[in-house]
Amino acid sequence: MRQIAEDKLLPTDIDAQPQVRAAAALRSVIRGYRDEIEREQRLPKTLVEQFHAAGFYSLVMPRALGGLQADPLTYVRVVELLAEGAGSVGWNVANNSIGQLVTLGLSDEGVDEIYARGADTVIAGTAVMGGGRAVPVDGGYRVTGRWPFGTGCQESSWMLGSFQILDGDQPRRSPDGSSVYWRGIFRRSEAQIVEGSWDVSGMRATGSFDWTVDDVFLPERRTMVHAGVPLDNQWKRWPGISYALPAQAWVGPHHCAVITGIARSGIDALIELAGEKTPRGRTGRLCENPQVQDAVGRADAILNAGRAYRSATITEVWTTVAAGEETTLEQRARCRLAAVHAADSAREAMAAARRTDARVAWPNAGVISTSSARRPRSRRSGTRWVAGSS
Repeated sequence: MRQIAEDKLLPTDIDAQPQVRAAAALRSVIRGYRDEIEREQRLPKTLVEQFHAAGFYSLVMPRALGGLQADPLTYVRVVELLAEGAGSVGWNVANNSIGQLVTLGLSDEGVDEIYARGADTVIAGTAVMGGGRAVPVDGGYRVTGRWPFGTGCQESSWMLGSFQILDGDQPRRSPDGSSVYWRGIFRRSEAQIVEGSWDVSGMRATGSFDWTVDDVFLPERRTMVHAGVPLDNQWKRWPGISYALPAQAWVGPHHCAVITGIARSGIDALIELAGEKTPRGRTGRLCENPQVQDAVGRADAILNAGRAYRSATITEVWTTVAAGEETTLEQRARCRLAAVHAADSAREAMAAARRTDARVAWPNAGVISTSSARRPRSRRSGTRWVAGSS
């Protein structure tokens, strides 16, 4: 049996953690801003200030930098609860934290520059490969590029983007001939937001606009090689179990926590509706209908089963690392699988609730099938993808 020091154990009650309780308390406040955040395509300044005060923007940062150094279960739960208030809020906070983790892979000089004003400095940008090209110059690079999905760009101080380094007029190659990508952290003032590039039906308040830089000097201290495939942990030099975990304990769970939070909000909305609504031609409320009761119970079980598996896999890799052991490829793969499964479970739970709502509340309307139900689509550049997806 593994022997783990008490100070290395995960909290026994995640919901009792101060930041989790703060997120739960803010759900109703966030819901009051829903119309505004969708209309303005950004988070209101008053909300952002409350998130700073609650520590949401310094959750994953090391204590050595003034952060809270939260474990991934606490982080995921905070994101989930914020997403219950509004999906865009959870999405922005989730992506900021992952951006912060990436910056911890910079040199000490680069980290000190970025977080000179505090551990809650907001990072936005685009984590995926591509978008820019860089020409080497003394002390760094001159970079030009355009990146999509600049989530949180209105709240941020820095922007994260990936680029290729040019040797002459050709992209630099690794010894095996594959393309080499680097990441850079740009000052927000150096980036231009492409207005009108985030035209979507949902998740509008993420403000995930395209953004550009034009011949910007990027000092070497604010650059780092792009993580490989499978995803590498580039922040493990920082002390603490949170930073020794495989990247799969953070990347993947952060996105699916938003999805499970949205699903929980949807189920709660159905419960609220069922307690008040009496369908036309009937005498009893929806909540008294056995079909609705069954659907709500099944949806809740499906959602919670996905959430439980996600927590179990994160706990397993945490326990392995805390015991001084190396995680296995199978453990890391299960962590990724659990994140996908949690998202699928959320979708399945909402599909069950939607079908029952249509069949019972409006019996003459027919049943909405999962395959035919329309999801919000972006109108961005004529592409078809779910708004806010990765």
